Amino acid sequence: MFTARALKQKNIVEYLLYMWQVEDLIRAAGGDIGTIARKVIALYRPTPGQEKELTRWYGELADMMRSEGVMQSGHLQICKNVIIQLTDLHLQLLRSPKHPAYAAAYYRALPFIVELRAKSPSPAGETPELETCFQALYGIILLRMQQKEITPGTRQAAEIIAALLDQLAGYYRKDREGTLEID
Repeated sequence: MFTARALKQKNIVEYLLYMWQVEDLIRAAGGDIGTIARKVIALYRPTPGQEKELTRWYGELADMMRSEGVMQSGHLQICKNVIIQLTDLHLQLLRSPKHPAYAAAYYRALPFIVELRAKSPSPAGETPELETCFQALYGIILLRMQQKEITPGTRQAAEIIAALLDQLAGYYRKDREGTLEID
């Protein structure tokens, strides 16, 4: 919760990837708050007040996952909303003549996005492009955690996609601060 709060303010891309990890932690614990308390919350070595807050936060997320039907797979609506907000901003930036560097980063990443979408089990057009980008980066995180090999081609694709999302995160922060000029 403390990490999520800080990341949401600092870097929306890192926040979303973190929240996907939290969803997976909750799934791994079967949504059981006792297991989450022992295996996740205890690692933070929280004060009693922090422990209470973290337990409440994880418990609420687990409840939301159950009620939204994403305990087995999928993402919470709060995470989907971030993708929607980022997609709206992404499209505005692409249409804006003031941000050619962003458009260039997008067109560098586009062949990799198209390739990833072609390999996706979801029907074409069902998964937003930016979600495909997040899936790619999250997949890299999982591969690293499992200490599996990442091919040079996959590494290159991830770096280009990460550069695009990094720019988007910066523009998102500016937009939230009211300092982004699009038109």
